[in-house]
Amino acid sequence: MKNQKTKTSVLGIILCLSIAFSSCKKDQNEKVNSFLPMQVGNYWGTANRQNNYTEIQETVEVNGKTYYKFYSLVGGDAISIAYLRIDEQNRLVESYPNYPSKIYVRADFNAKVGDVFYTLGDQTVNDYKVLVRSKTENEMAFDYDMVYHPNLKGQIRTDTYIKGRGWSANFEKIIINGKVYK
Repeated sequence: MKNQKTKTSVLGIILCLSIAFSSCKKDQNEKVNSFLPMQVGNYWGTANRQNNYTEIQETVEVNGKTYYKFYSLVGGDAISIAYLRIDEQNRLVESYPNYPSKIYVRADFNAKVGDVFYTLGDQTVNDYKVLVRSKTENEMAFDYDMVYHPNLKGQIRTDTYIKGRGWSANFEKIIINGKVYK
């Protein structure tokens, strides 16, 4: 009887561990297969890190949610920091520790071609109208228009994302989850 209880306990532990490991593996695969994979150490840019690059440096909590700190060096002397995450609706959202109630939607990876959304939804000059320009299984492009800005309305910017790689740009080196590309 005691031997039977031990076997049952061991089987229960093995079952729980296998479920836990399979869910971790699924979560890891979703991060890698995202249109913008997020892991500390991911890198997009020049091979020597002297001119332009973006790297994920750390995670931070904003309103109880985990965001990734994207640190960018632009032109060798300008710095940009953004805090990004993929939310529960598969949207790329941005927020900041100093302004946790402000959520900026950069991309909606569940949207269809022709769908329109707004980055802020507040009709301020920084509220972009976003059109899903194209979408395939492996690539998605968004057109951004500052429709509420008096001088920049109509100047369309396009951002394209490649599944498993992030931004579609001519980077010399890309590191995703420890794997080097290019």
